[in-house]
Amino acid sequence: MSGKSLKLPKMSLFSKKKTNNFLLDHMIELLLIVIIIALAIVEPAFLRPSNLLNVLRNSAMKGVIAYGMCLVMIAGEIDLSVGSQVALSAVIVAWVAKTLNAVAGVPLELGALIGVVAAVAVGMLLGVFHAWSRHKFGMPSFIVTLATLNIMYGLAAIICGGFPITACYPDWYIFLGTGRIAGIPVPALIFVAVFFVFWFITEKTTLGRQIYAVGGNAEAARLNGISVWKTRLFVLCIVQLMCVLSGVMNSAQVRSATFGFGRGWETQIISSVVIGGTSMLGGIGTVWGTLIGVLFTGIISNGMTLLNVNEYMQYVVNGGLMFFAVWFNTYVTGKRT
Repeated sequence: MSGKSLKLPKMSLFSKKKTNNFLLDHMIELLLIVIIIALAIVEPAFLRPSNLLNVLRNSAMKGVIAYGMCLVMIAGEIDLSVGSQVALSAVIVAWVAKTLNAVAGVPLELGALIGVVAAVAVGMLLGVFHAWSRHKFGMPSFIVTLATLNIMYGLAAIICGGFPITACYPDWYIFLGTGRIAGIPVPALIFVAVFFVFWFITEKTTLGRQIYAVGGNAEAARLNGISVWKTRLFVLCIVQLMCVLSGVMNSAQVRSATFGFGRGWETQIISSVVIGGTSMLGGIGTVWGTLIGVLFTGIISNGMTLLNVNEYMQYVVNGGLMFFAVWFNTYVTGKRT
């Protein structure tokens, strides 16, 4: 052996490369922490437990749909009809419960349950229609769901006659929107519980891996024995199911139903998913990132409300966040490549 000692490369836990990768992977989380600290300094009321629980409760309505949208976008699809499904689901439950009570004397407790089943059935049928149109005719999901967005808003308005349907919900139903368990709002608990379900699907199941494969390269997934049709069917149905859940919580919270529910939610939900790191091209994204994205937009909205920011300026801020998220995700993808 040579007298010269063999020099090993220096290994550092905090190497520049590792630090850069950490910052790229967790930029939104770090930015969220900075925003929370800034809001706490500027407006101390922000950190009050009642306000934080209010953020969670309000985030839950759009958040449960965002989890479903995350899977849809990972699979390389999009669903613009989610807001209208929220409205249609709420109206269906209210109309069924009130009609059965008035015509057949069915108690509201049972009528509301039948209404929920009917709303779920409608949501599943719509998800199947979206997937079938995509599979059978090769129609872009963007166009199909854009069409059903308007159709369902129209149906919701026709069913409720353009006016809110009230006095149609039993106590158990109202509890889903206004109740508390150990002081925590029920919608917030549902929001957290649904997160774990979707996290398990994406991280621990074969179905989750198939969703990523289809979104990354549908043809390659098909050649490897993955049913692209069934995968798309699942994600497009599950997001509709989340819309029904959101419609139930939303109508239970205000104790009425109208066709105006969910108007414009689709852009806010997609913004939250994209902010959380999900690519609009498919194959990239996590449910954890979506949770952070939902909390990010929810905290920003709550903070602007506490600071009495002009309503129109809030639109500007939300649009800017959407642009930043898309740019940042494109930048991170380029750096990793």
